[in-house]
Amino acid sequence: MKKLTIKKGSFFLATTLLLGGIGGYFWFQPQVKRLAQEAVALVEEYRFSLKGTPETTNQESSRVLALVLETPETRREELTIIAQSQPSLERNRARYLLANDLIAQYEGGQALVLLRRLEVTYPVLAPYILLKRGRAYELTNNIQQAQNTWRQLIENYPDTPAAAQALFSLSNYDPQDLEQMIARFPEHPLTHEIVRQRLEENPDQVELMLLLATYDHSYRTNPIRDRLILEHSGDLTRQNWQSIGAGYWQNGEYRKASDAYRYVGGDPRSIYRTARGFHINGNTREAISWYKKLVTEFPDAQETALALEHLATLSGAKASLFYLDLLIEKFPSQAATAYYRKSIILDFLQSPQSAVEARETLLTNYADSEAAITYRWQTAQKLANSGDKRQAIALLKPILETTSGGDVAPEAVFWLGKWSLDLGEKEQANQAFEYILTHHWQSYYAWRAAVFLGWDVGDFTDVRNHRPEVVKPTQRPLPPAGSPTFQELFLLGQDLDAYYLFNAEIGDRQDLSVAEQFTQGLLLLEQQDYRRAISLIWNLKMREEPREQEQWQALRQTPTYWQALFPFPYYQTILTWSEKRDLNPLLVISLIRQESTFEVDARSPVGAKGLMQVMPSTAQWIADISDIDSDYSLVDPEDNIILGTWYFDHTHEQYQNHSLFAVASYNAGPGNVNNWKKRYSLTDVDVFVNNIPFPETQGYVKSVFGNYWNYLRIYNPQVSELVSQYNGVNLLSSSQLEQSQ
Repeated sequence: MKKLTIKKGSFFLATTLLLGGIGGYFWFQPQVKRLAQEAVALVEEYRFSLKGTPETTNQESSRVLALVLETPETRREELTIIAQSQPSLERNRARYLLANDLIAQYEGGQALVLLRRLEVTYPVLAPYILLKRGRAYELTNNIQQAQNTWRQLIENYPDTPAAAQALFSLSNYDPQDLEQMIARFPEHPLTHEIVRQRLEENPDQVELMLLLATYDHSYRTNPIRDRLILEHSGDLTRQNWQSIGAGYWQNGEYRKASDAYRYVGGDPRSIYRTARGFHINGNTREAISWYKKLVTEFPDAQETALALEHLATLSGAKASLFYLDLLIEKFPSQAATAYYRKSIILDFLQSPQSAVEARETLLTNYADSEAAITYRWQTAQKLANSGDKRQAIALLKPILETTSGGDVAPEAVFWLGKWSLDLGEKEQANQAFEYILTHHWQSYYAWRAAVFLGWDVGDFTDVRNHRPEVVKPTQRPLPPAGSPTFQELFLLGQDLDAYYLFNAEIGDRQDLSVAEQFTQGLLLLEQQDYRRAISLIWNLKMREEPREQEQWQALRQTPTYWQALFPFPYYQTILTWSEKRDLNPLLVISLIRQESTFEVDARSPVGAKGLMQVMPSTAQWIADISDIDSDYSLVDPEDNIILGTWYFDHTHEQYQNHSLFAVASYNAGPGNVNNWKKRYSLTDVDVFVNNIPFPETQGYVKSVFGNYWNYLRIYNPQVSELVSQYNGVNLLSSSQLEQSQ
């Protein structure tokens, strides 16, 4: 056998290959494993992406949406766990929310890990994922990659408002991108801020002024509108005048709006707003002239019905009858009010038979109308005051067969119930009180009805001592308007991006839908602009078109509407100091809503300041006689609530915990309340309220306790359940609310 020989070089080569193979195996194994894991992840993400991301989901099952209300520090650990779970919408939301939290803390590197390929499974937020990824790269000083990412966003999503934000970020490195942003996205709020800065540097740029007048509907643009009219009126187009007029109108500058709209003409709305602006400003002659112009040129327009109503008010008796007859003929839906007003004028003209006929037509053909109910109520009061309560009740009973949504019916029916009790007719009284809870459950009189039905809701004499269970929503509501992307941003608490997107989506449209106006209110609430938010939502009731009225009524059937109209800011502070002062927290927040509408720096004409409108002299007196630190600020929410609850407790002590007198005293002072107690009978507190001679204080009392009732039915599960048995609207869902007291 021949002896095997191996050359020395070959041996070394084989050894090297063997060792290299072994080493390569151990070196590549984790890399292969990592690649395999990423491949599996990609497959899972791809499979999940094929399912599509629903535009709206079952919010009640989302833990991430609940974590939105927590602080970034509190939610970080739980979000991290969810972000590492299996592909799902929850994981997408957790990754996006956590990445934004990290970016806010300048932790770009960790944010990049969370944002990696997220747009594949979360397409609804894809433009914003790229926007945030660019910012994360910027935080890691990878400027080139940041710019590339923003350029990718602009290329892939050129028409989205997120592209405007990308251009804004790029302008830090190339100012020309700012010019592109202004040209391509004039409707974007960031564009408006840039334009304002440029106008401060050079005020005489008409094109930039027109851009703001066209796209920025806020009150901040009113000075720009003023300048355009004063300095450039000869250069303005019809569309310019319309934009300027609409901006003034939306901000309550009705006189200025009429000056702008008179140059528009040609359409019913512009003519009506011209007339109405003059009317509100007291220029009656001009108002009448423009109202008549509308009636002549657009006899069938809906605005003409309003013009005829105003002409009837502004004209003499005989001319008023002419306009009211025309209103009845052309606009049957407005006939009830016209017949009611005709009856009053005919009485004045000493035509009793014609007046009776007008009233009979009103009561027979328009029994469900606010006008008919108003007539019944005014007449019934006269009968009751003359001692004929039985006849007053008979006149009011037909209201129980109506479903009027006006403000007169609940008061009228409440007194029907009270007078029935006086006559010993308890069953009829209960029927009246239940009617209010069925049809007017949001009214102050619904609270009074609940008291007489024996509900445990607190009365004037003991509401201070009530400790109702208070629960609050555990996540944000889904806005009824805006794109799915906007809605998702809002749910995740990305308020600045949501604000930019929603306003860009509205663009230059001058009139918002019911859902859009309500959504604007939701955005303002999150910006803590409570007064404007509540005003926007409250004013939805002023919509005049039947379709819009239906939309508003549908919105009123949702918990979101009422929680927005009666928000609960400064929640924990109110609960804490109400407990320390032994006060009902819902009565405290009701007082705050009435006093300041939650504006921390609110100031009254007489000098009262802050949430609970504490006078500086009163605050100093409280600090002098109590253990409250004298180093306070009346515009600091907690300081103001500390001082305000102390004084509210004090007013209760003055009146043996009688909340009616305490609330009245908070508004009118103890001197006036003490005089009224001597002057008026205290046998019936409801009569006493109506006897308060100061209209402001009488309205204040009803508003505070009306607020209390609404907070109770919205945030207390027991009362909410009771009310829902009458109106079918349950405002509390156990899976969306958590117990807080």
